[in-house]
Amino acid sequence: MKDLQDYVHDLPLPTQVFFSLVETTARLVDVSEKYWQSRGQNGARIRILVEIMKEGGTILPSMLAQKIGVTKSNVTLLLIPLENEGFIQRASHPSDGRKTIISITPEGQTLLLNHLPENRARITDKMSKLSGQELAMLLSLLSKLNKP
Repeated sequence: MKDLQDYVHDLPLPTQVFFSLVETTARLVDVSEKYWQSRGQNGARIRILVEIMKEGGTILPSMLAQKIGVTKSNVTLLLIPLENEGFIQRASHPSDGRKTIISITPEGQTLLLNHLPENRARITDKMSKLSGQELAMLLSLLSKLNKP
């Protein structure tokens, strides 16, 4: 048991950094999630709407699944409430009727326009503990870690 205690307490630097990143990310996501919950939404659904907008307002479900890191069947389940609330719509692909395209509706765009600025302000407030130079360095380091 002592060996295990030593193992979990005596962490090498890369492991310490990993756990610090995980903890920091969780706290920042919590700030964002609490904002969305106070607006009757959740961050995962908002992220879907944002990803659709990044693609010009329309996206294939398979591409969306890849962007948010879920399976195609899971993305289908995530889309149901967004469609039921009128934030997205599904239609047949214009050139390949076997495929479906997802589009953000005017209601979905309004939701983002009304709430993204305040959500981003809350995240910016938390990130303001770092200077612009520190943020740029952190972004550079995280980009380096994200490379395959």
